[in-house]
Amino acid sequence: MLIRKMIILGLLGLYLYAVAFGIFMTDIIRLPAPLIFGLPLLVFMNGKLRAFGYFKEMALITVSLFLYYVVGMDDFKTFFAAFITIVVCALYFDYFVALSKRRFNISVFVFFALLLFSMIILVGDHFAPSIIDPIRSILAGEQVQQSPSGIAVTQFNFGYQVAAFATFVFVFVCAFKRNFLIKSIALGVCLTCLYLGMNRSAFVCFIAVVFLFLLSYYRAKALFVIAASVLIGFAVYFYVLKDDPDNKNNILAKNEAKSDDQYNRTDLVTENLKICADYPFGLIFYGKSWEDVTYRHPLFAFGLTSHNSYLMFLTFLGPFFGFGLLIAMYYRFMRMFRLLIKHSRLKDNALIVSLYFSFLAVCLNALSHNGWLLSVDGPTLFLYFSILQCEKIYPIQTEEVKDEEEPALEMAY
Repeated sequence: MLIRKMIILGLLGLYLYAVAFGIFMTDIIRLPAPLIFGLPLLVFMNGKLRAFGYFKEMALITVSLFLYYVVGMDDFKTFFAAFITIVVCALYFDYFVALSKRRFNISVFVFFALLLFSMIILVGDHFAPSIIDPIRSILAGEQVQQSPSGIAVTQFNFGYQVAAFATFVFVFVCAFKRNFLIKSIALGVCLTCLYLGMNRSAFVCFIAVVFLFLLSYYRAKALFVIAASVLIGFAVYFYVLKDDPDNKNNILAKNEAKSDDQYNRTDLVTENLKICADYPFGLIFYGKSWEDVTYRHPLFAFGLTSHNSYLMFLTFLGPFFGFGLLIAMYYRFMRMFRLLIKHSRLKDNALIVSLYFSFLAVCLNALSHNGWLLSVDGPTLFLYFSILQCEKIYPIQTEEVKDEEEPALEMAY
C-alpha cells in the first residue's frame, strides 16, 4: 500500500511539473513528458471505466487547434504537441482525479507548491544569477533566454506563473477567511514576486483581478481596503523601493526601460487590427499565412506578432468563426462568473473562487502575450480543467452548507 502511494505521488508530481513548466521533450526526456508521466496515472484511476466527461470541450479545442495550427500555420508538430498535452490533462482530471476530493486537493496543492518553488528560484536568480541560471536551464529543460526569472525560459513565460500564483494565494487566504496577519503576509509575498518578476502585464492582471475580487467579496468595504492598499503602496515605493540598490532588475526599472520601446504593444495591436481589416473573414479563408500579410508592416519584421493571443486567433479564423469558438470553449466559465461573483463570500465556494480568479488573471495576461489555452500554457491549461473538475466535486453553493468539512489537503487514495 505504501509503495503504491509513493508511485502515485511520484508520477503525480512529475506530471504536474511537466504541465506547470511546459516540459514536453528535452535532451533528457526524449518522449513526450505528459505521456510518460500522465498516462501511467490512469492505471490508478478513481472508480470504474466510464464515458469520457470532457468530450464537448475536447471536440471544440481539437477543431480550434487544427484550424489555427494546421490550416492557418501549417505547423503539424505544434498541433500534435498541443493536442497530446491537452488530452492527457483532460484524462488526468476526468479519470485519475474523478470525484475524489482528496486527489483533487492534492493536485491543486502540488501544482501551486511547484509554482512557489519557481518563485523561490526567481528570488535566488536576483542574488546569484551565475549559480541559479544553470540550475534554471536544467529545471526548465532548455537554455534560459532571459534573467532574472523562475523556472521558465523567458520572463514572458514566467509571467503566467507569477500571475496564477499571486492571484491564487491572495484570493485563497481571503476566501478561506484567514486572519489579518496571514492576509498581510500573503499580500507581501505576492507583491514581492510580482515586483521581482519583471513582468508588467502580470502585475496589471493581478491588480485588476484582485480589485474585482475585493469588490465582490467585501462590497462597499472594499473601497476602504483598496484605498488603504494604495496608500501603503505609495509609502512603500517612496520609502523603500525608490532607492532600491537592485535598480535594474525589478518591474519599475523594466517599465522605464520599455517606455521608449520601438515595438510598443499598442502599435503592434493597431497593426494587427489593420491586417484584420484587410482580411475580415480570417487568413485561413484567404489562403494567406502570417508571413504573407505582414510584409507591408515593418513592425512585424522577423516573425514578430501582436503579442495578443486572442487577437492572433481571430486574425487567422476571423471574428465571426473565431469568436464563436472562443465563446464555446469558455462558455461554462462565463456561466460561472455571475454565480461566483455573487456568492464569493461563502466559504464552501472558497476553493473554486480561488482557482477561478487565478484563471481570470492568466486569461487577461494573454492579452499581452502569446501563451494561452491553445498554446498549452501550463497554468492556463491546469486551471482550465481544474475549475471544470472542481465544479463537479465542489458544486457552487448559493447558501452556506453547515457541518461540511473544509476542503482538506491531506494525502489519501
